[in-house]
Amino acid sequence: MPVASTWKNARLNAFPASSGPPNSALLVPRTPADGSAPAAIPLWLVPESRYAARRAELPPAQAAWLDATGFQPERGRLALLPDERGGLAAVLAGLGSVRDAADASLWEAAGLAERLPAGRYALAESLPPASATRFALGWLLGGYRFQRLRSQPKPAPAAQLVLPAGADERYARAAAEASALARDLINTPANELGPAELSAAVQALAAEFGGTATEVTGELLAQQYPLVHAVGQGSARAPRLVSAHWPRPCAPRLTLVGKGVVFDTGGLDLKPSSAMLLMKKDMGGAACAIALARLLLAMQAPIELRLVVPAVENSVGGAAFRPGDVWRSRKGLTVEIGNTDAEGRLVLADALADADAARPDLLIDLATLTGAARTALGPELPALFASDAALAEQARRLAEAEGDPLWPLPLWAGYDDELASRVADLNNVSPGPFAGAIIGALFLKRFVTATPDWLHVDLYAWNPKERPGRPLGGEAQAVRALYALVRERLG
Repeated sequence: MPVASTWKNARLNAFPASSGPPNSALLVPRTPADGSAPAAIPLWLVPESRYAARRAELPPAQAAWLDATGFQPERGRLALLPDERGGLAAVLAGLGSVRDAADASLWEAAGLAERLPAGRYALAESLPPASATRFALGWLLGGYRFQRLRSQPKPAPAAQLVLPAGADERYARAAAEASALARDLINTPANELGPAELSAAVQALAAEFGGTATEVTGELLAQQYPLVHAVGQGSARAPRLVSAHWPRPCAPRLTLVGKGVVFDTGGLDLKPSSAMLLMKKDMGGAACAIALARLLLAMQAPIELRLVVPAVENSVGGAAFRPGDVWRSRKGLTVEIGNTDAEGRLVLADALADADAARPDLLIDLATLTGAARTALGPELPALFASDAALAEQARRLAEAEGDPLWPLPLWAGYDDELASRVADLNNVSPGPFAGAIIGALFLKRFVTATPDWLHVDLYAWNPKERPGRPLGGEAQAVRALYALVRERLG
């Protein structure tokens, strides 16, 4: 079946969760006793530069079959080679201009999982451990389907992969499960995923991995989360802030903060209907933060971890906050509301101030914060802001290696006065149309003053088109990249 997450929404129990073979069957373990591979159909990964040599090694009948079908090893093309009985003897998968099979991305593997006929396959040649792990992970990602709302689920991929030699099976499965969890949360419609349900996902993670969780709701003003209260007060579904903690004495401390706006109408600065269509994904930062926490916990990263999610719905109503209102933040700074549709930075401000007070060794926030980041970098490339250039470069380098890209943008101090207000300490928006992603990051920076190492990721959390392993819908961006960063930076 599709990669499954541990999060379940009780209100969806009437719908089937999935169809097809169990998740464990997508990846077949090697024989434990001697590490040998079970019987399987050979799968050759063939770059254009290696095709002539590979063709020359084939039996004459199979080489003639390739010629007769006009096969060329372009990226994404497959050749199914028959045996003498009409069965499937082997598969050639074209990689195009990729230099070597070891350089194949995980999305090549995802495409194979989706397109190959039912059967068990094994790579015909060895890959370096990192490449083998990437291939196994891609295969699992290719099996993801969001089918919980379908009364008639579509068939899931039935092609199985024998775990490549040297691959880290534990990581591949944990990363695929984390990705599925984020995708499930983002894809769930807002009528099924409100602030309470998002909070429940955090609490379920705490329960699964032996942490503790606390939720503040109904007392947000008394507990000094006034901006979270302000953004969520217009909704019939109460706003809240949920925090989970996994203590580990004397270990490096990491805090993750995720923007959890379960639906964003824009508030009284109402979005047009076309801009509201995807706003169930405005909690994508929270979903990715939850997924990253799950991956770190599943891999038993030697850190002390805290996860903070402000969960709200930005609605229109008589109680909604207004343009021109002034609210005092948890940090004590007063904020003039220049635009109610810039609500994500407001809920993050209180959450970051809370997280910053404990001075963790590394503080990371993830948010679907600005359209400006998408205009600049597109939907596939999240914008990265960091408290220092070395941290930004480290994150960019590891993200590239993981095939989970991030691109640094500057915290340009010259734009800081764009947040000036005549009546408060700062405004939540700039009066001008430029540098929106940087302005948003500079606003958040005002609330991180004690923690030296801070990262802000402005992501899209959505695939706008169908591609192998990346169906149209929610996407877990930056999860694998930030996992690699945490492991390298915190040990």
